[in-house]
Amino acid sequence: MPLVVGCPRCGPPPRPAGRAQRPPPPHSVAPKRASSSSSSSTTPPLLTTRRAASAASLLLAASLLLAALPPFPASSPQLPVASAKEDDEAEAREGEGELELELERYTDRDEGFTLLKPVSWPKVEKAGATALFQQEGKGSNNIGIVVNPVRLSTLTEFGTPQFVAERLIQAEKKKESTKSAEVISAEERSGHDGLTVYEIEYLLDSTRGGMKRIFSAAFVASRKLYLLNIAHSDSQEKPLDSQTRNVLEQVLHSFDSV
Repeated sequence: MPLVVGCPRCGPPPRPAGRAQRPPPPHSVAPKRASSSSSSSTTPPLLTTRRAASAASLLLAASLLLAALPPFPASSPQLPVASAKEDDEAEAREGEGELELELERYTDRDEGFTLLKPVSWPKVEKAGATALFQQEGKGSNNIGIVVNPVRLSTLTEFGTPQFVAERLIQAEKKKESTKSAEVISAEERSGHDGLTVYEIEYLLDSTRGGMKRIFSAAFVASRKLYLLNIAHSDSQEKPLDSQTRNVLEQVLHSFDSV
């Protein structure tokens, strides 16, 4: 039988009369390109793979989680949201030096950590945070702690303070909300019973709260990673004052195991 070739302009060649059309082959499915694009648009949940369960991924996951805490969504029913007037009044009192941060000891013996916190910063609930304290009327100023299990016995097995700081900044820069991130310092100190504690300070500018100064501390104890994150506004128009900075540094240095 002669081969009939269809014309691109005229469409496919006519089918011979009297022959039933064959159903499409069973493997005729949507192109793989469509399925791959749809799957790539869905981000896998955090800490669901073996790789995410590694010490390095846990550290980055905890860092990203705490860095993403402020500001809280206005739709969150359980978290207080300050009005513009209340926020302005709080900033005015800060400018007049009326807000003095008195510290008190907070200890979680079940999780195994302790630290100092401002008396006037109440504890609030936030998914993913082991503990979270925020300034009343200005929730973007807060102190958060995350505890996660790891396979490390000490933080030095992961890397130096400088290495951890760089990984943290890399994770921050990957977020769409981040405009800039810069490490100020990365140091090491001894905690309870000679525990190794890393302390990192960096500046973060994002669309989710403007310019902030972040103080972070991390240590590993009893196969758990403990991460502290202190966030406070620090803009050119209203830089972080020396008194508040001194208080936040006391909080940073007080973070330790029980």
